This record gives sequence, structure tokens and C-alpha cells, in this order.
Amino acid sequence: MEFLKNHIEALIFCASKPIKIEDIQSCLNEMFDAEISLDDIKAAIDKIIEQYLDDQYPFQVFNIGGGYQFLTKPAYQASISILLKQQSNKRLSTAAMETLSIIAYKQPVTKANVEQIRGVGCDYAIQKLLEKSLIEIKGKEDTIGKPLLYGTTDFFMQYFGINRIGDLPTPKDFEKKENEIGLQEPDFDNEEDRKDTDIEDSDSDEKTSGTDTDI
Repeated sequence: MEFLKNHIEALIFCASKPIKIEDIQSCLNEMFDAEISLDDIKAAIDKIIEQYLDDQYPFQVFNIGGGYQFLTKPAYQASISILLKQQSNKRLSTAAMETLSIIAYKQPVTKANVEQIRGVGCDYAIQKLLEKSLIEIKGKEDTIGKPLLYGTTDFFMQYFGINRIGDLPTPKDFEKKENEIGLQEPDFDNEEDRKDTDIEDSDSDEKTSGTDTDI
């Protein structure tokens, strides 16, 4: 019975979603070329569940979604949440950001169009953006070869904290504002005013020259 329990434990562990007891039975029947009863499988699963209830394990087997799945225990939710947050906040490379920006503003757009704008190939950048679910395939362009069209995803908007594509900054948002903090050229009504100001600045420099002033 122990060997059966180990195989069932491995199947549950490898499953990316809750695995049904019938699917476990099907795998075992094919592997051992024999009929494994559901009762024996259920008994083995009960032992696995009991084993991982021990506090020495940070995870256990849950009976959810009509099947069984290994999940971490609620006590470790805080540390896992921090990890997931840190992973999601990892910065994109410059190449990925440039590619993503073009896709966001030009979507739906083909890879060839993106490469034409960037001037370099972007196969790797697009693949990484697809893996991160920031972009997705929107369809095919109705031209020769029917190249794939790319666009942003709902996760893209969540990632950058916007509700719709229209919330993306426009070119005018990057223009220099008139009230921007910094030195500005003074307005002179005529050339005489400019000369008077130059003279005042010269007098001021003469008065302060020769003094020890830390700047």
C-alpha cells in the first residue's frame, strides 16, 4: 500500500490543478496494467492528507474543485504574498519597455511594424512580454503571410495602474510646462531695460567679490 501512496502523492504534487480521483485511477491502471480500486486510492489519499497536517509541513493536500491539490497552508500566506508582490514588481528591460510601448500605442500591430519602428529585432522581447501576460495575440493581419497582430492585455492595465488604454500618457504630457520650476529668461519691454539689468548685476558682483562665501 505504501508504494501506491507514493505514486498518488507524486500525481497530486505534479498536477497544476485539482486532480480528480478518477484521473488518478486511470494513470495508475495504465502504469501497473491492473485495475486499482477507487477504495484503495481513497484510503491512500486519506493517509497523505493526514500526513501533511503535521506542522512540520508548510503545505497540505486540499480536496477542492472536485479533486485533490497540494497548496500552502494559510499560516504562510503573508510571506508568499510578499514574494509574489516582489516578483510582479520586477522591472522590465529597456528593450522590453520599448517594445511594449510601441505595442501599447500602435495596437493592434505586427512584429514587423514594431521592428521597423525600433530598428532592431524584437523576437525575444515579444516572447518575454507574452510570458508575462502583458501582451497577447489579437488576431492576424489581412495581408500576405497573415502576420500575427499583438495588443496589450487586461493585466497590462493592472500592472501599470490604469483602467483603459486611453489613460496612457500622451506626447503633450511630456512637453515642458510654462510654469515649470527653474530659471527662466526674464521678459524685457525694450533693450534699455536689459542694459539696466546687466549694470545692476555687474554692481552686485563688484560688491560681493573678495568675500568668503560658502555656496
